Amino acid sequence: MIDLVDSHCHINFDPLGDEVEQVIQRAHEKGVNRMICVSVNLEDYPQVLDLAIRYDNVFASVGVHPNEQEGRDPGVAELLSLAVDEHVVAIGETGLDYYRTEEKMDWQHDRFRRHIEVAKQCGKPLIIHTRDSSKDTLKLMEEEGARDAGGVMHCFVEDWDTAKRAMDLDFYISFSGIVTFKNAKELQEVAKRVPLDRMLVETDSPYLAPVPYRGKTNEPAYTRNVAEFIADLRGMELEALAAATTANCEKLFSLQ
Repeated sequence: MIDLVDSHCHINFDPLGDEVEQVIQRAHEKGVNRMICVSVNLEDYPQVLDLAIRYDNVFASVGVHPNEQEGRDPGVAELLSLAVDEHVVAIGETGLDYYRTEEKMDWQHDRFRRHIEVAKQCGKPLIIHTRDSSKDTLKLMEEEGARDAGGVMHCFVEDWDTAKRAMDLDFYISFSGIVTFKNAKELQEVAKRVPLDRMLVETDSPYLAPVPYRGKTNEPAYTRNVAEFIADLRGMELEALAAATTANCEKLFSLQ
C-alpha cells in the first residue's frame, strides 16, 4: 500500500482553496495521505493554520517568502509567538531568491537570518527556498548555524555540489514536478544520487504540475507522479521510495 506525504503545497491558494475537501480526497485516492501547507506571508497565514486545525492530515508552517515585499516583515519575537502552535511543524518558506529582484539583497538576507534564528530557538526545521542564489543561501546557512535547526531544500533544482553541501548541513533534498520535465536532465541525475534517507517529494501546488499534467493546476495527488518518476529513474519499486520519503518526512517534521 502506497503512503506518501506531500512535503510542500499551498492548498489555500486559488483554485485549490475553493475545493479543499475534494483536493484532500483526490490525494488520498492516490496514496498521498498527509501534506504540509506552507506559509508565504503573515497575511494569509491564518488560512494555512485554519486548514491544519480543520484537517488532521494537513500540517502548517509559518514564515515569509523571500520575494514577499507587500506585507508584514516579522521580527524574531513575532515569528516565535506563531511558531509555538502545535499545528506548526516548520519555519518558512524562507531563503533567498534573486530571480526577479535586482536591487541590493540585504533585506532578504536579514529576513532569512531571522527565520534561521527562530527555527533554532523553537526547535522546528526550516523550509528553504533558493532561486538563482544558491551560493549566498548556503553561505548564510553556514554562518547562521542552520545545521542546528535542520530542514529541507524545497523544490530543489540545483546541481549535485549544492545538494551535497546542503546535506552536509543535515538538510533534506525535496523534488517537485520539475524533475519530470524533459529538459531537467541535470536535476534527474541529482535525483539518482541523493541518498534515500535524505530525500523528500512534493508538489509545490498549485504550481509546477508534473508530466503528464504540466501546464495544468497542480495538486497534492500528483505527489505520486513525482515519486513514480523518481522510482523509475532509480530502478526501484514505488513502494520502497514512498516508504523512505514518508519516513523522512515523519522524522524531519515530527509528524504523527
